[in-house]
Amino acid sequence: MAFICATGKHRRPSRTKRTTARAASVAALTTTGVIGTLAAPALAAEPAAEQTGLIPVVTLGDSVAEQIDAQADAQKQAAEEAARKKAEEIARKKAAEKAEKEREARKAEERAARAAAERERLNRYVTPISGSYISTGYKAGGAVWSSGSHTGVDFHAASGTAVHAVGSGTVVEAGWGGSYGNNIVIRMNDGTYTQYGHLSSLAVSVGQTVTPGQQIGLSGATGNVTGAHLHFEARTSAEYGSDIDPVAYLRSHGVNV
Repeated sequence: MAFICATGKHRRPSRTKRTTARAASVAALTTTGVIGTLAAPALAAEPAAEQTGLIPVVTLGDSVAEQIDAQADAQKQAAEEAARKKAEEIARKKAAEKAEKEREARKAEERAARAAAERERLNRYVTPISGSYISTGYKAGGAVWSSGSHTGVDFHAASGTAVHAVGSGTVVEAGWGGSYGNNIVIRMNDGTYTQYGHLSSLAVSVGQTVTPGQQIGLSGATGNVTGAHLHFEARTSAEYGSDIDPVAYLRSHGVNV
């Protein structure tokens, strides 16, 4: 039996395989960024694969390399510009947030300051007659008073002078008060009471709240009097006979009388 041994030259790669390998090489270079654009003349000058039987190798010229470098630089610059803009935007947002927090803090401080000022205003005390003086003192004796002594103090005032609440409180009496004439009694916020007598007219009513310095009426000469003035009392209750020293009372609340 005779055996036949296959010898001789290796078979050339088929045309299809050579073309596919060539295309794959070019695509790989383009995908990885090694080459952006291939010049048509360079490919046109290349011998046909069928003629040489070799897989073509792409050779990059200086101009193509420069284009690749330029593209890389442009991409780098674009990335740096995007990063710079992003950093600037973040900085602007942080600055805006900080400014907003500072505005809110200032507003809170202003509200607290106004609230404190209002509390101070409502808690202060004033004299019932501005720029006046005491013409008759507390506990002065005489037949003119049914109790035998003066239960308050008299502030000098012509008829029609504005009378003010000495502090914050609620009106519990407003009207005729016998020997006190037209009078007002206020329950103060600290639980004490103040009385304003011999008024010619009233400007408040029972249940109304008043604040320091608010005008509540006008002085006069109603009731048991010998002339126009304001009778002022400080009391521990709304009832007659619970009077306390009105000068000491006002001074304890910071009023200089």
